[in-house]
Amino acid sequence: MAEHDRGSTVRSPVFIAKSFAAGGVAGCCAKTSIAPLDRIKILLQAHSVHYRHLGVFSALYAVYHKEGFVALYKGNGAMMVRIFPYGAIQFMSYEQYKRLARDYFGHHHHQIAKLLSGSMAGITAVTFTYPLDMVRARLAFQITGEHIYDGIFHTVKSIVHEEGGIKGLYRGFTPTIMGMVPYAGLSFFTYETLKAYFLTNFTHLTCKPSLKHSDEMVLRIPVTFICGGLAGAIAQTVSYPLDVARRRMQLAMILPDSHMFRSWFQTLVTVYRKDGIFHGLYRGLTINYLRAIPQIAVSFTVYEFMKQILDLKTGVDTVL
Repeated sequence: MAEHDRGSTVRSPVFIAKSFAAGGVAGCCAKTSIAPLDRIKILLQAHSVHYRHLGVFSALYAVYHKEGFVALYKGNGAMMVRIFPYGAIQFMSYEQYKRLARDYFGHHHHQIAKLLSGSMAGITAVTFTYPLDMVRARLAFQITGEHIYDGIFHTVKSIVHEEGGIKGLYRGFTPTIMGMVPYAGLSFFTYETLKAYFLTNFTHLTCKPSLKHSDEMVLRIPVTFICGGLAGAIAQTVSYPLDVARRRMQLAMILPDSHMFRSWFQTLVTVYRKDGIFHGLYRGLTINYLRAIPQIAVSFTVYEFMKQILDLKTGVDTVL
């Protein structure tokens, strides 16, 4: 079994703890970097009556002008509470699922292992953190002066009390899981495939010695960023309609036509019939590229950097 940590194997508590911490830091850095764009995406996806006629940049200006600069980060507190465990669980579980998949499929099928491991890691992370994503969406959708919820705990209490208990916190969970399979799977698969390529080709341009071990070559930060960005672009394109369905279902109870968004299939059909493909199912895709590409790029870049800081291997033997 390959050793990623200098003193322990992938299954050891030390490696699990370090990969958990590295993933949490990576997730927080990534989300913070695109928080304003994330709020605009939610407003556009759900057709907020205040901003649905606007484009990405005009909506950013309108939110700033109408609600102030801080409003661009509305709901980000809930997001940080969610994103640390989400990033931590996703990256940590990916390492574990990859080990299990390699043991089962063998090294000759490592590409399948990457794809399945990424999908399973995404499903695991979102299952544990989905209620906080629901809360964040509700808070971000509110307009200053028209508040329904007063904070994270009030939002949770209101949803549980008024929308069917704990089940209300998981509204939109099915399309989320369905979208997570291609999204997380393709993100990790694409990134690790590109990483392996650049660790074995053009190494004089793409690689440098690791921070703590000069005998181990790792990707330069700009190369890691580009690989992560390409992975994000591919994954988002495939899974985006299900992300739209998820947001509509999460916000259904505070929208006037909530009866039309009771299931993921009904939501997709309703959006398609009302607004079509490009103005409905792919509405907000431009902003999604603007936010998803740097988000995934920052996430993988920070994770790789944190692995070096925490003395975990991140060279070519971790992806081949």
